[in-house]
Amino acid sequence: MRPEVRSNLTDFLKGYCRRDYDGASVTLYAGNRMADEETIFSISEGHLDSGLRGIPVGTCKTSYVDPIEGVHYVGYPVGDLANLEEEDVIYLLMHKRLPDPEESVAFRKELAHRGEEMPTGALRVLENLTPGSGHPMDWLSIGIMAMGAAETTGDVRVDSMNLIARTPELMARIFLLRGGNPEKIRPRNTELGLVENFVHMLGVDGEEAEMMNRVLRFFFILHMDHGGGNLSTFSGKAVASGRASVYASLASAMNALSGPLHGRANQACLEFVQRIGTSDPDEIENFVRAELAAKRPIYGFGHGVLRAEDPRAKLLIELGSEVCPDDEYYKIAKALREVVPPILKEHPKIKNPYPNVDLASGSLLHAIGFRKPHYYTTFFGWARVAGICAQVLDEREARDGRGVPIYRPKYIAKEQPHRRLE
Repeated sequence: MRPEVRSNLTDFLKGYCRRDYDGASVTLYAGNRMADEETIFSISEGHLDSGLRGIPVGTCKTSYVDPIEGVHYVGYPVGDLANLEEEDVIYLLMHKRLPDPEESVAFRKELAHRGEEMPTGALRVLENLTPGSGHPMDWLSIGIMAMGAAETTGDVRVDSMNLIARTPELMARIFLLRGGNPEKIRPRNTELGLVENFVHMLGVDGEEAEMMNRVLRFFFILHMDHGGGNLSTFSGKAVASGRASVYASLASAMNALSGPLHGRANQACLEFVQRIGTSDPDEIENFVRAELAAKRPIYGFGHGVLRAEDPRAKLLIELGSEVCPDDEYYKIAKALREVVPPILKEHPKIKNPYPNVDLASGSLLHAIGFRKPHYYTTFFGWARVAGICAQVLDEREARDGRGVPIYRPKYIAKEQPHRRLE
């Protein structure tokens, strides 16, 4: 939704919604606190059981996705922010403006201080899990819940800042504990930023560390937020609307993110690239056409909102040309970007035949040393923690501090004829 449209909806949901249902359609009206009863969306029967696609349910202050220009953070195209420090972008999402130099330093210091205080009880929970068991996203969700069980203040901002600050160590411990290498963990370095600390705690140094920091910071910023309606963000905010803790809300969001139709797509994309195994355009075309004929998905293409190439895909391809131009899997992803869209355009039912952010993200993660694709979604989850926390905080402060009401969408009864026991 474009900003000018969004601005007309500032007070939407502050009042009540009146529904006229005649068995075929429902019309949503803005509440009585607006200047007039402007109809903003009409719901027909065809919208039911459609996953709420396109149906407005609230407002979002942190980001929006333009169908052509892609994701924007508080009005900035994400490409404008991709080379900033990750802490400054987090500040932007939480405060709705970029920090000045003094604020930037103070914000980093606050995160560094909070990151030093990792609850030992949460670490013991992770240490008691069996190495190699479950998916890494299970560990991330468990780790977040364990941190909440060990220390929850009830203050949304404080808990959000604690979670953001401590997630790099949680991530490092998930990688090493699940991998059976707990002895390799390094102590946190308070002089380092969020991404740098994660790489440091993994025990990576030198040029390899520099490359990891470059790619992971870029990845982190590109994935930090994506409007309010994606499954993980929506799930986290829905749980938070019942006044659950930040930790319970974010663990729920991570569980939503873990599915193959959402966050696990970056893992699926690299596995798809590995199956192709060649950057030869003709062989790629033959492979893709065979997949389509077999009615199997073409990973890394299409998007629920975008109707053009995802700018984040372009940015990652450009980053790959800088850091790993000769990497085998990167070259395949780059070739897919050129070969696949014309093929998908042959199918009129495909609304968006263009690359999305997942096309190259897995290939770049593999190129910098992360060789196990099932860990990739944890990077997505880690990045999204900041954006979801910022949105939860906004919703708690909405309506003059009363907060957004508990989520309660209406479901229409179906195939339930009135019956009685004899």
